[in-house]
Amino acid sequence: MPLPTVVITDPVRGRRTREPVTFTVEDDLDGALWTARTSAGDEVTCQRLRAGAEPGRSTFVAVVSLDGDTELTLVGPVDDPVGGIRELPAREADAFVRLDTGYFDLELCRGTAGGTGSAKWGLRHFAATAEGVDLLPSGNNAIGGFYGPFFTPENGLINPPEHSVVEIEAVERGPVLHHYRMHGTVPDGLLPELRDKRFAIDWWFTHGTPYFRRRYHLDDFRTVVNGRSVTNKITVGDEFEGGQGELVFDRFAAYGGTRYRAGDPYARQLVRMVTETIAGSTSTSAKFAAFRSLLTGDIEAAHWDLYWRLFCAWEGALDADEISRRLASVRADSHVLADLPERAWTLTDEPVDVSAVPDETIFPGPADKTVEFHSRLGRAMVWWTSAPSGAFQIVQRRQSGWVNWGTNGENECPELPVGVEIKTAYGRFRDTWQSVATQLETPVTVVLSDVG
Repeated sequence: MPLPTVVITDPVRGRRTREPVTFTVEDDLDGALWTARTSAGDEVTCQRLRAGAEPGRSTFVAVVSLDGDTELTLVGPVDDPVGGIRELPAREADAFVRLDTGYFDLELCRGTAGGTGSAKWGLRHFAATAEGVDLLPSGNNAIGGFYGPFFTPENGLINPPEHSVVEIEAVERGPVLHHYRMHGTVPDGLLPELRDKRFAIDWWFTHGTPYFRRRYHLDDFRTVVNGRSVTNKITVGDEFEGGQGELVFDRFAAYGGTRYRAGDPYARQLVRMVTETIAGSTSTSAKFAAFRSLLTGDIEAAHWDLYWRLFCAWEGALDADEISRRLASVRADSHVLADLPERAWTLTDEPVDVSAVPDETIFPGPADKTVEFHSRLGRAMVWWTSAPSGAFQIVQRRQSGWVNWGTNGENECPELPVGVEIKTAYGRFRDTWQSVATQLETPVTVVLSDVG
């Protein structure tokens, strides 16, 4: 029987580069890889998908560049495609894979459960190959971790990326698509309703595409964070580092305008409680003694991780009762300070210079299309979420060079529904980021048309 033609249409219009398309042929075709030809005459590799394969059907993924519409015609099976995703030598000891996708150079890590930034699972190195700048050069931060409701004062600040190791399954691994699935269990914290929770994270990387996709799955949960009921909502955090005095991104904006409150009262209260604890705790644990030796002198200059690690149930520096008592005080004071009348909302249609506000932190309101960019260099990271996050925490801390995009509101309250798809694009998108975000939001349509 004749093979169908794949008709690809862009509802948005405008140039798309290496856009992933998936299509199914009602025939059990031979071969894991096929070539196809676009209506412009370009040769395209089509990778047959293994996961969910059905007898009598063949599902393929390809990447196609188009400006409006194009058609894709299958030619035949091929053994050695030209180009494709390559695996590179890893940099981190816990790396599962390092990929050159043809657009990104990235490293996916399992984590070590060591309780430090360098122990995190997720993307611990990430660069656009054309730019050649690693946005995570030290390996002490990561893109893709999730935190709340586990990383909260209520739960004793359990940090899933730093306190667990994930198993990684290669669902699809070919020249067009690499699909990985992480499996893990969140370590137990103080709250019984958050114990024994398993998670899985899907990551999709396609050849030459300027964005990647991911989706988070967790066992059902319900708890209270920041005085609010939280059911199946999480904090996803993407971190970047430019080194002291340098920022990878120095502006933030949300599609349609940014509505935010500036400053982080919770962080200030946590610093206050660190000071009080170091001076007044009667803990005799070796871990507490170690933290106390690290938190002498200029406490404001100490590494931020030390603040929350002092109160982390996983660390065991303090017993559970003392952690709960001290963090309850932090929460109560933070609740009041966060909502004082003088802490007003700012409404702006202009990008926000986050490092110029108190605590170099803002808490924007709901959005599904957001960006962080560098005002001079033009590099930009654009996020689209298939459902809006109810709030964000954006940090651009020039002193340390640490930048964060997090889907949480005040006092670590998580706001992104579990199961939401996230598309993340990176490139020289400062001036075009809204068009990029619209393309992330609006997939091309794919229709099969019989010929012959």
